[in-house]
Amino acid sequence: MADNILLEVVTPEKSVVSEDVQIVMAPGSLGEFGVLSGHTPFLTTLKIGHLRYTDASGKERYLFISGGFAEALPNKVTVLAESAERRRSIDLDRAKAAMQRAQQRLDSKEQDVDFIRAKAALERSIHRISIAETR
Repeated sequence: MADNILLEVVTPEKSVVSEDVQIVMAPGSLGEFGVLSGHTPFLTTLKIGHLRYTDASGKERYLFISGGFAEALPNKVTVLAESAERRRSIDLDRAKAAMQRAQQRLDSKEQDVDFIRAKAALERSIHRISIAETR
């Protein structure tokens, strides 16, 4: 069995995860990547999406992350995220309401709608809903 690696996920406000894990899968800007113990070091940017990992006991865990950076070292992965939430912390009703608001803004015919922000809000809410509904 492979060695575990330390996963640390932090935001400007708090530490979200700090634990030994078997594998980390994250949404890199150029595509999803995975890191196991002994991985070649690299640094990458992250996009909005799911970060999933298998904890030391073998249970798969999920986080929502909203961009940031990841550094992989042979024995540690550090994620500096703009925001991050564990699956159990996601309020499904709030995420669905945010999705509806974003969709309404995108469907709006008004000239003063910031479509880039609305599209980003829609993407964030879709990922939160997807993670919250994962069994």
